[in-house]
Amino acid sequence: MKTTLDLNDALLMQAKTLAAQQRTTLTRLIEEGLELRMRSQRVRPEAVSISVFHGKGGLAHGLDGTSNKALYEAAEQGE
Repeated sequence: MKTTLDLNDALLMQAKTLAAQQRTTLTRLIEEGLELRMRSQRVRPEAVSISVFHGKGGLAHGLDGTSNKALYEAAEQGE
């Protein structure tokens, strides 16, 4: 699954360097970190509950729901 992350620039550069040194991808490095954190917190995927909104509504007029960038910018502006 694709996602967008807003990471600290220095941390991202360190992670890219480590990934290159270990001859792996940044994606794999992030996955390993998440797996370690999840194991340490003993979080099980089935234990996570996500709320679903069943009301009326939708995207604001003119907002592109297929663009992560557009959605992020709209959220930052409070739209």
